[in-house]
Amino acid sequence: MRPHAQSRNSGKNHPHRHTGGHAHPGGVIHDNTRHTTRFTVIGNHLTQHPDLSLLAIGLACHIQSLPTGASIDIKSLAARFPEGPTRIAAALRELETHGYLSRTRERTPTGRVVTRTVSRNQPRGHRDRAAPEAAPPKLPARRTATAPQQTPARPRALPAVPKPAYSSPTLLQSATEVLAGLRRTDPRLLLSATDTEHLAPGVAAWLERDLTPTAVRHALTSDLPPEPLRRPAALLAHRLTAQLPPLPPYHAPEPPPAVRHPLQNCQGCDRAFRAPAPGRCRDCRSDLPEGHLA
Repeated sequence: MRPHAQSRNSGKNHPHRHTGGHAHPGGVIHDNTRHTTRFTVIGNHLTQHPDLSLLAIGLACHIQSLPTGASIDIKSLAARFPEGPTRIAAALRELETHGYLSRTRERTPTGRVVTRTVSRNQPRGHRDRAAPEAAPPKLPARRTATAPQQTPARPRALPAVPKPAYSSPTLLQSATEVLAGLRRTDPRLLLSATDTEHLAPGVAAWLERDLTPTAVRHALTSDLPPEPLRRPAALLAHRLTAQLPPLPPYHAPEPPPAVRHPLQNCQGCDRAFRAPAPGRCRDCRSDLPEGHLA
């Protein structure tokens, strides 16, 4: 059997304090500093797992330290670490087998099939066993005055976005793909299906102005604030409206065409002329000033 991990208070933070006996001269001595920022809590059930490989343990620790929405597909991890896609794929399968990771294939509202990955800081079986122990004891019911229930606040509506002049399914599909790809540039820009549906016409209005998807993506993701984004969809809606480029010249409205009257036969000289109704031409009309007579 493997020895249990020692408690933090057993003296490892004070290497010169002994509770009796002598420390093994070849054993590890911990020189620890308390973390206050940028740290991740990892359980010993993972770091000292009896069946996981060292690569799988290290990969699980790395994944648990990443923010929500970060890419952890095999290609991204192989680009980050030197182990290569084959060894990384095997380590991911280990984590799935032992309940630290689950991967499912899902179809997005745009029709694309993506892999949804869930990382667990407790393996699924361990968490299910621990849940009944963590449940608080039930207290006997007492008759008390019922407090008024508070209505949950409704989420604020997103700001309006520009609309394209000539919308089409192809244009909206391109706009949706631009929005879906923003999280690859910044994981904080992970949008829901409802947010994407609201923002897509605004992106379509940009694409209608002869901007490429790459140019639109750059305009929406550049110079973002460093702090966490509470409402990324609202920020994108503001940028789509405030930074909307002008229409190209050929999109400007054309002046109305000049009125072209039908041909009429002059009732005085039988000559053809254009007028809205039958009558006399300019040469035969007596009501015109003298300078207009032939």
